[in-house]
Amino acid sequence: MNSATVSSKYQVVIPKNIRESLNIKPGMELSFITFGGILHIVPLGPIENMRGAFPGIDTTIFREPDREL
Repeated sequence: MNSATVSSKYQVVIPKNIRESLNIKPGMELSFITFGGILHIVPLGPIENMRGAFPGIDTTIFREPDREL
């Protein structure tokens, strides 16, 4: 499990292995969404820019009924 500490300025460093696996680069804009007490961080930008950002992702994962599309 990856973890990070919130600084006194409320800053958090995204662990290197996560940045690399999600191709997060300096200057990228991220959106913060809370749902059911969980924080989701979502990259923003044109959908075209996301092509290839998540190579090998398994799209057949189980989803809870309230999370179905």
